[in-house]
Amino acid sequence: MGSIAVRTEHRQQQTLSPRLQQAVRLLQLSSLDFAQEVHDALGRNPFLEADEPEAGANGEAPAPADGASDASAPAEPVDAASSATSNDADSERETWQADGYSSMRRGEEGDLALMDMMAVETSLAEHLHGQLNVLPLSTRDLLLAKAVVESLDDDGYLRMELSELLGITGLAPAPTLEEMQIALRRVQSLEPVGVAARNVRECLVLQLPSIECERERELAREIVTEHLDALAAKDIVGLSRHLSLAPADVEAVCARIRRLDPRPGWRFGASDVQYVTPDVIVKKVRGNWTASLNPAIVPKVRLNHVYAEMFQRHRAQNAELASHLQEARWTVRNIEQRFATILSVSQAIVSRQRHFLEYGALAMKPLGLREIAEEVGLHESTVSRVTNNKYMATPLGVFELKYFFSRAMHAKSGGEFSGTAIRGLIKDMIDAESPSAPLSDAEIARQLAQQGLVVARRTVTKYRQALHIEAVERRRKHA
Repeated sequence: MGSIAVRTEHRQQQTLSPRLQQAVRLLQLSSLDFAQEVHDALGRNPFLEADEPEAGANGEAPAPADGASDASAPAEPVDAASSATSNDADSERETWQADGYSSMRRGEEGDLALMDMMAVETSLAEHLHGQLNVLPLSTRDLLLAKAVVESLDDDGYLRMELSELLGITGLAPAPTLEEMQIALRRVQSLEPVGVAARNVRECLVLQLPSIECERERELAREIVTEHLDALAAKDIVGLSRHLSLAPADVEAVCARIRRLDPRPGWRFGASDVQYVTPDVIVKKVRGNWTASLNPAIVPKVRLNHVYAEMFQRHRAQNAELASHLQEARWTVRNIEQRFATILSVSQAIVSRQRHFLEYGALAMKPLGLREIAEEVGLHESTVSRVTNNKYMATPLGVFELKYFFSRAMHAKSGGEFSGTAIRGLIKDMIDAESPSAPLSDAEIARQLAQQGLVVARRTVTKYRQALHIEAVERRRKHA
């Protein structure tokens, strides 16, 4: 029969303190996520406050310099009524200016905000509804056309079957399929041309009347309706064989078709543009490349010492606020540590890649995380977190920090080169190629080998695809 025993043993294991966990989490955030995190911390923690710039002695903004005009100062009022009674052109112009100025003054008084005067993006549905409302249509026809408009997606396509729209109109008697087809054709006649198409082929066919040359228009119609796959694959040789035409003539028609808009709905509505705010700015100062933090991303946060002192005097009565005070101190300290780490890693990268800043991608040196980690005294995982979703603004453009890292590749001469340099060299070779005789991946690999850079063909293909460059047949141009 077994016995129960108590045994004591010593074991070492690594654990992260709450403060270190917060520091690691803040370090790996992007600048946008970090700003949102700091904003949330300011809202929930009473011991944190925004460090705003100090105002003047009386709490007012500093006065403008001598000779500078104050644009916000109110001007002399204009008697619009007396100007309106005069008949000469100057008085009418003064009246117009006075009315415009009074509208601006209403913004200062709160009746008209500045946002009310901003242009509003017009959606595709609003644009189409506006055209339908001016057409001489009966109420039934107008409702059927509006039902089609409301069923369009962001690309401007009608992805639903017309039979599915019969039951959502709510009309009595219910519309027939022929009525829905008439409503569809009516919407397809509106601007932009190609809207309400049910597929790409129909969208392009609706736009073919914009081709002025009748011969090109009929040839384009045949290519779109019967050889759309070959058009997408840029198979000029195959198209010329099927159409019994010269490759140059076929390529000219295909180039005209590609100028059509396959997504007409994208012209309307607000576009979702993701902007990148660099964390670090690199400049050349007195012959040396230096990295500095972007002031736009550094939050102005500090500890509210007034609340902290009040809490220290009444600690016994407000024990639940102790965690907030501790979190506030950790947050301020971790913010400073985050930007100090980003700056030190960025400066180490700039020191290693100064030839890239001078001469471009061809001068990029091989660089690993371990080299930067050893130089700044950090762990590789920490450097990896710093380089993720952090961006550096250089005279050559804005790059993510991990862009500067690439494995070393060995040349025949015994030297080393980076994959980024090979990508830059491949891009230069393709840019300089003949349009009628583009370079294949095997030919690029052979020319690189002649320069002492041994790269496999599949590696060239991978780098070419990373540069978003099409294959050799799609780059070929027929004279």
